[in-house]
This record gives sequence, structure tokens and C-alpha cells, in this order.
Amino acid sequence: MGRPGRRWLLSCITGFAFAFLWLAGELSSEDVSVGCVDGTVERRRRCCGVEVAGPGSRTGLSQNPHPGRTADVLLCLFGFKSLYMMHRRFSVFFLSPDPTTSPNNLQVLRKFAFQVSWTTKEILYRLDVGWPNRPEYFTGTTFCVAIDSLSGLVYVAQRGDNIPKVLVFTEDGYFLRSWNYTVDTPHGIFAASTLHEQSVWITDVGSGSYGHTIKKYNSFGDLVQVLGTPGKKGTGLTPLQFDNPAELYVDDTGDIYIVDGDGGLNNRLIKLSQDFMILWLHGERGTGPAKFNIPHSVTVDSAGRVWVADRGNKRIQVFDKDSGEWLGAWNNCFTEEGPSSVRFTPDGKYVIVAQLNLSRVLLVAAPPVGSIGNCSVINTVQLADQVLPHLLDVSGKTGAIYVAEIGAKQVQKYVPVEGYFPSFTHS
Repeated sequence: MGRPGRRWLLSCITGFAFAFLWLAGELSSEDVSVGCVDGTVERRRRCCGVEVAGPGSRTGLSQNPHPGRTADVLLCLFGFKSLYMMHRRFSVFFLSPDPTTSPNNLQVLRKFAFQVSWTTKEILYRLDVGWPNRPEYFTGTTFCVAIDSLSGLVYVAQRGDNIPKVLVFTEDGYFLRSWNYTVDTPHGIFAASTLHEQSVWITDVGSGSYGHTIKKYNSFGDLVQVLGTPGKKGTGLTPLQFDNPAELYVDDTGDIYIVDGDGGLNNRLIKLSQDFMILWLHGERGTGPAKFNIPHSVTVDSAGRVWVADRGNKRIQVFDKDSGEWLGAWNNCFTEEGPSSVRFTPDGKYVIVAQLNLSRVLLVAAPPVGSIGNCSVINTVQLADQVLPHLLDVSGKTGAIYVAEIGAKQVQKYVPVEGYFPSFTHS
């Protein structure tokens, strides 16, 4: 290989090696920035290992007295950018919802992007950085998100003064509408639609005239049904009362599963029929089987098992949906912090779990029918500090995960990496 060829090869290797070290954290963002372009010439020299023209020149590269090194610089830049773009394409990371609104956001993006890591080499999901198209509609603290897979709609509930409490997007990220009628302080949300009806359920933990209730709306925000005693917390069953109801799940038959007690008087799991009759409940605070300490999220799998994120007890408890029988619990995955949200992927292979204060999302292997076993984490995605993923939902059509982040005040969408979920990545 001649001298030009050796120089070309060395420049490529240098660029890729430099990019790899920086992405791995061996070099800090204080020394360099993306593409070897920063505010000073000295930093560019450390980046590419060659001298370039100073700030006074009209075009830095055109003033280089060594023409051969111009090609070296370009190759270095190409090598760095190539690896950086591959990292952006195949990694999952945190981004500010609107990087154009603040001149300081570029530094924040660089700081946050590389704090996200996966515990295995297989990346099952990647961040959809373009969702939603207009993130400026997030004007409050985003507490929860629900997916209407049948209609392709995403409902986001947020808290704040003088803002719309419910935002409606398409799964493609287009904003459709918002509404605020009779919503006080939303905590959980669930979309339950059939071919004949689109419905949205919201748990309201406010202290105002609409608080301590679970309310059913149509897609346009018209109030259809109220469960509980509006504005009055309680423990009663006749009539039914709630105190800070956290979340609910409506199955295909219309039966409703409610976790009541986000730090309130109640710590209970209630199953209601579609005509709102109590079918069974577990309702005592404690650490034993079928007892709770802040039951925060609930879901039902295809095998007829009810999964409850027992956040204060740092475990997930599992029940038979027909009888209410306790089937088992997972606690080995939650020694640091309890789960704040629980959902299944559409194929039923994975349990998606959020851990609020750790800013972490877990992908856990779902157990086979007839067994609960122990929790086995397949992937861990560590978000940036103070992102605080509160509640999440999964699209039954595309498998995308939508995470409501109360710290970042946004909802982010993670889409399956093509090839790992062949049953729904093509949808």
C-alpha cells in the first residue's frame, strides 16, 4: 500500500476510533462536539490530529498549507459522523421535546443522549425522535398515556393550571384535538374501544369537585359515566368510593380492574363487571399475599392473569382474573425500587415495567401459562436522571411503547427494532 493509501486508512481508523471512544465515554463532551466542530481551533486539533486554519480565515480548510491533510480532515470527519449516525439510528436515548426553543438545549441533548444504556447487546426498541410532530403541545406535567390501537389514537393526560388536560394524537404523531371538561387532576388513563364505541377512562385524584373518581369519556371528551363520589374520598363500597385511584384496565369483555390507593386511604384491587357490580376485591394494606402498599398500575394478560404493580412493596403481584385467586409475586427485580407501571407486548412475550425514581424501563420475560416463577430481566434502558417515567402503554397494533415522563414533561415513543418482533413490526 502506497503512502496515500496508508494515510487514507489511518485517517479512517482515527475517525472511527475517536468516535467510538467518545460515545463510550472515554472522551468527554467538554473536549469535543459532534462532527469535530467546536468553538475553538485547539479543540479541532485534538479531535482530528491535524492543524487547521484559525478563526480569522474565511474557510478553515482552504487555508491549510498542506493540501493532503485536507483530505485527512475530511476522512476523520466522515469516520466520526458515520459512527455517530449509526449510534443515533440504532440506540435508544433521551431527547428534549423541542431542541429549537432554547440555545442551551444542544448541550443538554449531548449530555442526556449518552446516559441511556442497555444491559444486553440486543436492542429491542429504539426511540422515535420524531414523535410527536409538535411536542410544544405538552404544556403541563404528563402523567399518563393510553393507546387506542383500533383507531390509531394516543391519549395523553397532563396536569397544570389553565391548560388542556387531555391531548389526542395519532400514532403517527399528528395532533388532533384537546379537551378539559370535568378533568381535575388526572393520574391514570385507559382507552377501551370496540367497533361500536370509542371510550377513554381517566382516574382523577384531585381534591376538587371532580376528584376521587373514575370517569368514562368518548373520544371528544364528552362525559359518559362517573364511578365513585365526586369530590369526596372514602372507603365505602355501597356506594363505591375511591381515594386517589391510580389506574384501571378494561378487558375485552368489558370487565374493569381498578387499583385504588396512590397514597390514600385505600390499598385495594377491585374487579367490576361491565354494569359496575363488584365481582371480587382484595383490599388490605400489608406486605403479605394479596395485600398492597400503593397499588399503582394494573394489566391483564392473554392467559387471564391480572398483574398489579405493588409499588410500595417493591413487587408485582399476580391474580386469576376470574376468581381473584392470588397466583404469585415477583420481587427479585425490584430490590432498588418498586414498579410504577406494568404492560405486556402484543405478542405476550415481554412485560414492560417502569421504575419512576430510577428513571428506568425494564423488559422482562413473561412467564408461561401455569407458572409465575421469578422475574427475569431481558433488557434495561436507563433514561437520564430526573426523566421519571410514570405510566406507560403499548400499542396492540405496532408494539410501540409510549412512556409518560413527569420529570421531562413529555411522552416518548419507542418502536420495535425490525427483526425482533416480526409479528407486528410491519404493521
